[in-house]
Amino acid sequence: TLKLLIRAAGPALAAFGLTGVLADPQITLYSGSNAIGTNDDWTNAANAAEIAGAANSSGAFAFAGGSKDAALLVTLGAGTYSANVSGVGGTTGTALVEIYVVR
Repeated sequence: TLKLLIRAAGPALAAFGLTGVLADPQITLYSGSNAIGTNDDWTNAANAAEIAGAANSSGAFAFAGGSKDAALLVTLGAGTYSANVSGVGGTTGTALVEIYVVR
């Protein structure tokens, strides 16, 4: 098994000078066709403090507190998984999907 931090950066990308970013990304993790996790607004996650700690220990750039970026902290066994990023309310824009192994 691996502990993974899976993130969808949208608003955070503006700090790097990107325009047209996805203002409110939502990330959904799938095992096959089954949704096994979802997040919209990472600070609303029950484990937001763990997500921030995992980002820090993994070398990921920080998401601002209260940002609308999305993140999941999951432990997964061997298998095939996919992550889907969409805009809340059907919005569009540029997003970055990141996956970090958390040690």
